[in-house]
Amino acid sequence: MTILQALILGAVQGLTEFLPVSSSGHLVIFQHMFGIQMNSLTFDVLVHLGTLVAVFVAFWDDIASILRKPFSKMTYLIIVGCIPAGLMGYFLQPLFEKAFESLLVVGIGLLITGGVLKLSEAVAEKSLNMKEVRETSYWDVLFIGLLQGIAIIPGISRSGSTIAGGLLAGLDRTFAARYSFLVAIPVIMGAGLVQLKDFSASGVTGSLAPYIIGPVTAAVFGYLAIKIVMKLVRNGRLSIFSYYCWIVGAATIGAYFYL
Repeated sequence: MTILQALILGAVQGLTEFLPVSSSGHLVIFQHMFGIQMNSLTFDVLVHLGTLVAVFVAFWDDIASILRKPFSKMTYLIIVGCIPAGLMGYFLQPLFEKAFESLLVVGIGLLITGGVLKLSEAVAEKSLNMKEVRETSYWDVLFIGLLQGIAIIPGISRSGSTIAGGLLAGLDRTFAARYSFLVAIPVIMGAGLVQLKDFSASGVTGSLAPYIIGPVTAAVFGYLAIKIVMKLVRNGRLSIFSYYCWIVGAATIGAYFYL
């Protein structure tokens, strides 16, 4: 892997992990359209750790509060919200892995993501959306968690699905976004642990530079993406990404049939 490829993949991972446009979908597109292969498990694990660092930096106050009060309701909301994705990832892993081979799945997933974003904003505009931690029920976060599990499919955005789920469940806009990023921490860590079982067999090949530049780039662009999303959610403008998802989704489906 070259330094330029590491920069590109790190930036793509960092931005699309948190912008509601599907990081997995974009990486599949890049691999198919530009011949860039993220075939190093070590690099894959490291760029995901980079995005995890971005979340820790952006939400350190929330994380520190949870660490100080580990048995608070927020802790339980995060744990319950992770259950659906954990179960779906474990039992449906072969299906999800198959989905990563298809540009058609990515294209359809992006179209769905755009629709979910548009729908959630439309619902949020007509409702009070006032729920904070105390008012949020475990059924609310199970619903959000279900959407997070479905978002394992490439093309369906994890951040977009969970924020949209929060808005549909009546969560306050800012809290819906905060919860989306906090519940991503165990999900990203869990995905990393699953990959670690083959980590020793992968190792570091070639120059060390891409393995340093990729994760750092992912962290920087991930932090930038978090700030952008938080601002857009507060202003009720997250659905602007719907149009991007629809355009890229349609182009991806077209590429599948005609290229």
